Amino acid sequence: MDLSGLLVQAISGAVGGSAAGAAAKNYSLGAVGNAIAGAVGGGILGQLMGSFAGQMIEGWVGDIVGGGVGGIVLTLIAGVIRNMTSK
Repeated sequence: MDLSGLLVQAISGAVGGSAAGAAAKNYSLGAVGNAIAGAVGGGILGQLMGSFAGQMIEGWVGDIVGGGVGGIVLTLIAGVIRNMTSK
């Protein structure tokens, strides 16, 4: 595990989570919640993408894409779960 790659994934995940929260206001967790969920999702999915994709997507591009997508996915999942439990 490369620490700089993980940092890039977490930052791009936080950006992706914030963008997802802004785009889907019904599933938003708030500014801080979106950023935290996005950072966690970016780190997790970014690492998984590196493991599974291997040589197809490598380097900074893979870290940014994996982190951003992971941030979006986890933020939206957390927002859906929060909305389901609050009803």
